[in-house]
Amino acid sequence: MTDHDALHEEMTGWRRDLHRHPEFGFEETRTAAFVADTLRSFGIEVATGVGDTGVVGTLKRGKSNRAIALRADMDALRIMESGSRDHGSDTPGTMHACGHDGHTAMLLGAAKILAHDGGFDGTVRFIFQPAEEWGRGAQAMLDDGLMERFPFDEIHGLHNLPGKPVGHFETKPGAIMSAEDIFEITLTGQGGHAARPHDGREVMVPACALVLELQTIVSRRLSPTDIGVVSVTELTTDGTRNALPGHARILGDARSFRPEVSAQIEAEMRRIADGIASLHGIGATVSYSREFVPLQNDPELAADILAAAGPVSETAVLATEPMTGSEDFARFLAHVPGCFSFVGNGEASAPLHSPDYDFNDAALVHGAAVHVATVRRRLPAE
Repeated sequence: MTDHDALHEEMTGWRRDLHRHPEFGFEETRTAAFVADTLRSFGIEVATGVGDTGVVGTLKRGKSNRAIALRADMDALRIMESGSRDHGSDTPGTMHACGHDGHTAMLLGAAKILAHDGGFDGTVRFIFQPAEEWGRGAQAMLDDGLMERFPFDEIHGLHNLPGKPVGHFETKPGAIMSAEDIFEITLTGQGGHAARPHDGREVMVPACALVLELQTIVSRRLSPTDIGVVSVTELTTDGTRNALPGHARILGDARSFRPEVSAQIEAEMRRIADGIASLHGIGATVSYSREFVPLQNDPELAADILAAAGPVSETAVLATEPMTGSEDFARFLAHVPGCFSFVGNGEASAPLHSPDYDFNDAALVHGAAVHVATVRRRLPAE
C-alpha cells in the first residue's frame, strides 16, 4: 500500500518544482514532459501532444468497460510574483497564481495511489490540460480527438479555493461557474489641443461616460433574478498631458449563467456605445466574443461525488450559490456528464490571480484523496 506521508512529501516536491518553472498556455513543454515521465514511472500508459501540449494517461484495472476521466490544468499566468519564497518563479513575469501547479501535483499523486493500490474496476483517464486560463485548452484537446482516442463516460475536476480551510470540500449541482464574454469598444473622434476642446471631437469625456453607463446594464436592464457582471478592466487613449485624445479603447469582460443573459448584455452594450457616440459626434465599434461557457454540474454526479468526498474530507458540503469565475472544464461537459468541485486552500490564502498567491501544500493530500475516492466510487471494484 502507498505510504501517504512519503507521498505527501513527494507531491510537495513536485508542486514546488512546477511552481519554480511556470509556463504560459500552450507553452507547457517542460511541465508536460515532467507529467508524462512521472506517469510512466507509475506504469501508466501515456500519450503526449494532445491538443498541442496536453497529456493523457490511461490506467486500466479489472474487467469493466466503463471509463471516467480526472482532469487537471497545467498553465501559469502572466503575473509578476511577489515575495521571496524558496520555490518562487524562476521566470520573471510568469507565475502559478491560480494553483495549477497544485492541481497537477494532486492528480499525479492520485495516479500513483491508483496505479499502486488499485481498488477500482474500469479505466481511468488522467487528463492534464494546457491553456485553461486562455479558455482554449479544453477545446484544443477535444479538437485533437480526445473523446475518440481516449473515450470516457464522465469527467471530474478539482480547483483550490482560497478562504476555505484545508480539508474543506464543496460542489454544487447545476450551475457552479459562469460564462465569460470579453469586449473591446473603440471610440474614434478628432483629437486636439487641451486648451481648445471645441476645435475637435475628443473621446475622453464620452469614454468616461460610457464606462459609467455600462454599469446600468446589470443594475437597470437585467432582471434582478438573473446573475450578471459587467467589468471594465482597461481604458487607453492616444492623448497626452496637453493633448485631447482622438482615439480610445475600452476593454473588459462580462459574466453570466444563461445564453439569454449574455445576448442581452451584448445588445445593451452596443446600444449604449452607439448612443454615446451619436451624442458626442464620434464613431464607436464594439467587438464582443464568448470565451467561456457556463459550467453546469450533473446533479446526480454532484451528489455522488459529495458522498465520495465526505469520508476523506474534514468538511464536505453542497455550495448554495454559483461562482462568477469561469472554467473551460465546461467544454468537456458538452460531450459527457461531469462534476467540478473545490478544495480549501486555507483561510489565510491570498486570492487567486494575486501576485501574493501560493498553493497550500497541506491541501495536496486532500485533493489527491478526493480524486481517488471519486474513482473508487464511480468504478467500484467487484
